[in-house]
Amino acid sequence: MRRVFVSAGEPSGDAHAAEVVRRLLADQEGIAVDGIGGPRMEEAGARLIARMEDLSAIGVAEVLRSVPAHVALLARLRRRFALERYDLAVLVDYPGFHLRLARVAAGRSVPVLYYIAPQLWAWGAWRLPALRRSVSHLAVILPFEQTFFAGRGIPTTFVGHPLLDRPPAPTRDAARRILGLGSDVPLLTLSPGSRPAEIRRLWPTLRRAAHRLREAVPDLEVLLLEAPCGVASADEAFRVWRGDPAVAFAAADAGLCKSGTTTLEAALAGMPMVIAYRMHPASFALAKRVVSVPSVGLVNLIAGRGVAPELLQGEATPEALASAALPLLDPAGSEASEQRDALETVRSALGSPGAARRVAELGRELAA
Repeated sequence: MRRVFVSAGEPSGDAHAAEVVRRLLADQEGIAVDGIGGPRMEEAGARLIARMEDLSAIGVAEVLRSVPAHVALLARLRRRFALERYDLAVLVDYPGFHLRLARVAAGRSVPVLYYIAPQLWAWGAWRLPALRRSVSHLAVILPFEQTFFAGRGIPTTFVGHPLLDRPPAPTRDAARRILGLGSDVPLLTLSPGSRPAEIRRLWPTLRRAAHRLREAVPDLEVLLLEAPCGVASADEAFRVWRGDPAVAFAAADAGLCKSGTTTLEAALAGMPMVIAYRMHPASFALAKRVVSVPSVGLVNLIAGRGVAPELLQGEATPEALASAALPLLDPAGSEASEQRDALETVRSALGSPGAARRVAELGRELAA
């Protein structure tokens, strides 16, 4: 029986890893999957030896607090890889921990497939030699990553973005029917993020920006996308949406979005947006020194230009966010129309559905 180790360190990675586990188990008999993950991996058929809830962290300060758990788990995995024989290790995102785990696996001659590569094109290029030594193949989800990593001697395949495997966003009219909104009601979405720390830093600013926009557009409806952790407290003036984000994005005229995958979800639905982000001050100070890309918004990086306005840290004030979003609330306005056209090019660049299937195929080749 072939044995595969799959690891995910946070909820989004758990979802992506679960699809790979499901493909591996469905497409090949005589295979067992162990790993680190959450409920989705477990439902897909993986036997969890540790849970991701004890690992998730973002930013320098948060990561420092999680160091003891990471060190203890890495020591445990080092012993496990010494005693057990794995035919393949699939590591999903979460580079701070997984680059160390890759070295452990490679040291035991286990092929390592890294899915959703560390963003070394943005910062941390000094890690490239270690990546070359420990990772057998990279499965990347952003189109420019294949050129970057392959050009630096790392076998790399662009597998397409896993967001494309979700059901397509509804039409604007269909989404508004789901939300019970008329076609002429102006609608703004607020997406403060999914992690408690980033929500606490960004939500108050988005909230005040939305109230400012309401002053300028009195009949504006505001829809807050609530994260599973529920840190963003509801504002009685806003509606809360706990369903599929694609419905909210498809219905909206514009949105205030945390930087990250949320911007790609909005792009797939064709929603014009303003991108915002706030970090722990220590994390931001370090990021200013080491980040080497001109944008942080994925839609802007993929398009190769400033498709959506970006407001970061001190620039992300309620006044600035409201000013940037106001023209986007006019669907017939030039700024909204130009951004929707640009988002169409971003959607086309993300590839085609089937990312998990392609990752599973790469894994089978490496384990053969």
